[in-house]
Amino acid sequence: MSGIYFHIPFCRRICAYCDFFRSADTRSMEAVVRAMHAELDEQRGFLTDRRVRTLYFGGGTPSLLHPDELQRLIDHAGGLFDCSEVEEITVEANPDDVTAEYVAALRRTDVGRVSLGVQSFDDAELRFMNRRHTAAAARDAVARLQDAGFGNITVDLIFGVDGFGADVLARSLDAVLALGVQHVSAYHLTVEESTAFHRRVMRGEMREVAEECSEREYELIHNTLCGAGFEHYEVSNYAREGFRARHNSSYWHGAQYLGIGAGAHSFDGNVRRRCVQEPSDYAAGRVYESERLDGRDRFNEYVMTSLRCAEGIDLAWLRERFGAERSASVEAAAERWLAADDLRCEGGRLFIPARRFMISDAVIESFFEV
Repeated sequence: MSGIYFHIPFCRRICAYCDFFRSADTRSMEAVVRAMHAELDEQRGFLTDRRVRTLYFGGGTPSLLHPDELQRLIDHAGGLFDCSEVEEITVEANPDDVTAEYVAALRRTDVGRVSLGVQSFDDAELRFMNRRHTAAAARDAVARLQDAGFGNITVDLIFGVDGFGADVLARSLDAVLALGVQHVSAYHLTVEESTAFHRRVMRGEMREVAEECSEREYELIHNTLCGAGFEHYEVSNYAREGFRARHNSSYWHGAQYLGIGAGAHSFDGNVRRRCVQEPSDYAAGRVYESERLDGRDRFNEYVMTSLRCAEGIDLAWLRERFGAERSASVEAAAERWLAADDLRCEGGRLFIPARRFMISDAVIESFFEV
């Protein structure tokens, strides 16, 4: 089954760490939404598997759109694709957009899952990241959603921020657990070029944290959330039983998806495609850049996405899909990681123990075919 991703590339404020495709100029938002409806019609033939399992509104800041507009996009997709078996519809939201009025309107839509970009429950750290909400506003947003009947809420956190160590992170984790949400995504800060953080690093005003610090904070997150009953099912993701992120999981398992919006990515099983324009240009017509995957690309992607997840590599499927030679190369490359207990082989699956996900990049790269 497939997924549809709607990219809402607008923000009221640009966060200091953000290099996503987004704009702080919201004047073209109405025109862009009209163009998204047009793109849905134009791309109705992109997916060969027309059974849609998940819909996801990401950004940017999708909560800048009124819930009625979200529902119109949902309804439009339902008229073009088979959405009779949709299992999850998610909208990302900034905590300070989640007012009582917004929640009431959202409750009238088909959205059943809300992803809150909290990042921290420490006000000083939020200011440092140029977030536009406070810790209190984040708590209030969760409470409003829960009071309205939303029972599938995920919170994003960022760790590895210079000047804010394990004590600050521990308080954020305690706050998450106290709120009783169903899912947590915890991302290590990466200082990307063209961000405010990168400019601060270049001026010597901040630095990237040491590897030892990153590992301690990662272990703190793993131990705290798993100790509270969460499953660490992907490098950056933790879920209560039955609450894995289904849309994002489909990316990791190679499902098809259609991206709608400026900067959105799509995958039809053979071709990866990206809409390349700025929002103001997107409204006038869509321009894409594409890449067709060859056998090596598919093999490397399968290894990468599989080893990021708790299930790991299915060795029988690997042999069937990619041949005995590639399967043998994986098994040979695995030996040193197995000896170090950084990799395990059980039930016909090769996987990284969740507590060692922090070193997943090094393990994964050792299997790549170049």
